[in-house]
Amino acid sequence: MTTLAHSMMTATRSTDSGPAGSGGLDRYSYAESTGSARTTNAPVWEGADPDLGRVGRRAAGSRGRGLHGQLVQQLGQMIVSGDLGADRPLVPEEIGQRFEVSRTVVRESLRVLEAKGLVSARPNVGTRVRPVGDWNLLDPDIIEWRAFGPQREDQRRELCELRLTIEPLAARLAAGDIRDEVRQRLADMVEIMNHALGQGDGLTFARADAEFHSLLLQAAGNRMLEHLSGIVAAALQVSGGAVSGCEHPSEASLVLHQRILDAISSGEPAAAESAMRQLLTVHSEPAAPAGSADHVVPAPREH
Repeated sequence: MTTLAHSMMTATRSTDSGPAGSGGLDRYSYAESTGSARTTNAPVWEGADPDLGRVGRRAAGSRGRGLHGQLVQQLGQMIVSGDLGADRPLVPEEIGQRFEVSRTVVRESLRVLEAKGLVSARPNVGTRVRPVGDWNLLDPDIIEWRAFGPQREDQRRELCELRLTIEPLAARLAAGDIRDEVRQRLADMVEIMNHALGQGDGLTFARADAEFHSLLLQAAGNRMLEHLSGIVAAALQVSGGAVSGCEHPSEASLVLHQRILDAISSGEPAAAESAMRQLLTVHSEPAAPAGSADHVVPAPREH
């Protein structure tokens, strides 16, 4: 394994995950814990409005970056899940009181949600939840929130369809002219996936997988495709695994990743496109089991 690949496996190791197994590769930092170990006693909106009391069961994890990020996460998830329906008024004073946060925190959080298309603020009308058609569905946060709500399967299907449209083209374009350092990074990701598969480490496999696909989009030489790399990363990294991805860890998946790399390295655009299309078509992940929408959402981003 190259120095770069090894450093990627070890540099972000979680301090809470304990030592790696004997002779094993370290996991990535977000492969720490799941379920109840990451839940918190988040404020619950109680009283006259039962819908607002549901935030506790899908609250952000304890890794959140301050009250602002946590409030964005909580309100965003409630809107996307349907707990707060379209045209629902959001009263800043009530939000501040229920979550015990300042007006500044509420105001800035609502601005972030407005930028994502989830709410609108107008004079004499106030702040209201916007319909789904107004949401920025390509926003990585909204991708994550949809993946843990009633729209989970729709989110997975739509992401797979989007990836089938853009990634084969990206592979074809990347095979035309790719820098040596990018080719080496792609090879490192395949090597990491190989080791992770051998250890049954699906989380590390997913992280390297996401990096592989993001690198390809960036190597295509098309800035619009490059802009979509964050969407693909979000699709593959929801909850630290390929929950919304189109492929899952398997020997066949690894072989196809290697085939894509070989075609790109040898300058064969048609072969690279074909291998990518096969990867995204053949290795379709089964639908999530019923009742899985209450998993804890990843930690809030820095907004």
